[in-house]
Amino acid sequence: MSGITTVTKLVWYYFHEQFWLKSSVVDSNKRHVIKTFTWRIIGTIDTVLFGWMITGNPFEGLQIGMAETITKLLLYFGHEKLWYRVNYGLDRRNRGKLLKNLKKVRQHK
Repeated sequence: MSGITTVTKLVWYYFHEQFWLKSSVVDSNKRHVIKTFTWRIIGTIDTVLFGWMITGNPFEGLQIGMAETITKLLLYFGHEKLWYRVNYGLDRRNRGKLLKNLKKVRQHK
């Protein structure tokens, strides 16, 4: 099961990141928490569905999905904070914010 969900979650994660790159939510702990929970919901649904398909039992799929939820929420939050600190992939968004702020300053003069 982990092989299947690794592939599907890579695809889901790509789309999740694309959405957040275009998001106007301010970069803060609030953003990281919201992003953590939205990703976990997607990941849990993916795991529950594949757990159900493999075991043939929807309740076992749900148990598998719920068991991974708590640990992966914590792991993802730490992962997100680390990547944000590295600033990988944020240059384009930060440049856009800088230009937007410069325009506001010029308008107030």
